[in-house]
Amino acid sequence: MNEKQAHDDRAGLVEAEDRALKVRAQYEQVEQQVLGRTWTLPELAIGFTNDAAYVGHLVLAAERTWGIDGDVDAELRHKLAECLWWVFVLADRLDVDMPEAYAATMDRIGDGLERTLRGMRA
Repeated sequence: MNEKQAHDDRAGLVEAEDRALKVRAQYEQVEQQVLGRTWTLPELAIGFTNDAAYVGHLVLAAERTWGIDGDVDAELRHKLAECLWWVFVLADRLDVDMPEAYAATMDRIGDGLERTLRGMRA
């Protein structure tokens, strides 16, 4: 990947992160009204794991090995997007720069795979 593509990818993640945090701020307003407080970090983590587990059920439903009510494709799109939202929310609460962490992780994984593929061709 060239530098422009890397910059564009990071910019897209920064924009997505900003939007996710704006939505989280709206949830916090609702939580404050309903609960008198906002969700704790462990509550946020449980929300994420609950939605991530449901993605597993939806994948099974997409493969026709698990039944659900409703439109599987629409629900899968919704839950995958929601999981991405959770990642940004959790990263923010844990002071993780997700766009930077994602770029560094993809670089590390990509470089390792490239070395593996070169070794397999030798």
